[in-house]
Amino acid sequence: MPARPWLLLLIALFCAAPLTGQQGNPRVSASAVPATGVEPLQTIGRLHYEGGGDWYANPSSLPNLLAAVRARTGIPVEREERTVTLTSDELWSVPYIYMTGHGNVRFSDDELRIMRTYLSQGGFLHVDDNYGMDSSIRRELARLFPGQELVDVPLDHPIYHLAYDFPRGIPKIHEHDGKPAQGLGLFLNGRLVVYYSYQSDLGDGWEDPDVHKDPPEKHEAALRMGVNLYAYAVGFGG
Repeated sequence: MPARPWLLLLIALFCAAPLTGQQGNPRVSASAVPATGVEPLQTIGRLHYEGGGDWYANPSSLPNLLAAVRARTGIPVEREERTVTLTSDELWSVPYIYMTGHGNVRFSDDELRIMRTYLSQGGFLHVDDNYGMDSSIRRELARLFPGQELVDVPLDHPIYHLAYDFPRGIPKIHEHDGKPAQGLGLFLNGRLVVYYSYQSDLGDGWEDPDVHKDPPEKHEAALRMGVNLYAYAVGFGG
């Protein structure tokens, strides 16, 4: 999975510009930009959800992913993630929402309405099952877009080829049930707006190596996939 230096340069140049979608859809609200016209550094929003699941799991994962994004692409990102809820103003200042955990997830009707608006305006949700949230998140995603089923994200989708090539799709980091890793998605007007990493456990792979004792190649594969995800979320390639 070699890096593509020219793509990394393009990603950096693209993300230095104001956050707008390719068709002009806003990635952040106007209120998120200071009066000076200088945008704040981008980051990842860790979603604080209700239902009892440990939304705060894997505390070193997102700082490590942000460090990889900063070092490998030149995208000016913060060193720490930002905790957001679906009803907080901070939601509209992040292009990438990440949620993980081992337990139950439950969204209110108002939260689902806000999530639909966020996604329709260019936002991106990455759900990373940390082994235990599968049944509840599938239920909630079915409520998010009634009648639309999760589908396998095609292997030729840009999310697998932006900075690093993953010709076989999402890498498998932890075994759990021994099932193959899957990258599942929900699309809105042809755009991938929800990516569900199932039976992969990318977040564990992003953590400090001494936490789970993952071999270096697993840690590296997880970070590379994360760089692709972030690049896609900020608008490059989709």
